[in-house]
Amino acid sequence: MNEIKEEKLEKYFKLASDALEKAKKSKESVNLEAIKKAREDFVDIVERYIEDAKHFRGKGDEVNAFAALNYAHGFLDAGARLGIFDVHDNKLFAQD
Repeated sequence: MNEIKEEKLEKYFKLASDALEKAKKSKESVNLEAIKKAREDFVDIVERYIEDAKHFRGKGDEVNAFAALNYAHGFLDAGARLGIFDVHDNKLFAQD
């Protein structure tokens, strides 16, 4: 259970590639109220991914625990890049 099989890797490559293509074709939808809501949503999502990671680790599924933590950190980095979080710490965020 502590290895990533080719099928799982392919699944996530396709998921990320498809999401990127859709994002690139989309329009922007930003307003001040949406930014405040996005911050709340990002925090909620990150907290949920961290809880998922703990759950997976408790089941001995370190691969999915690691994946969940990477999703959590991805949301934190994205939030920092978008200005949802005003953080300036290049050890914790990819923004700076």
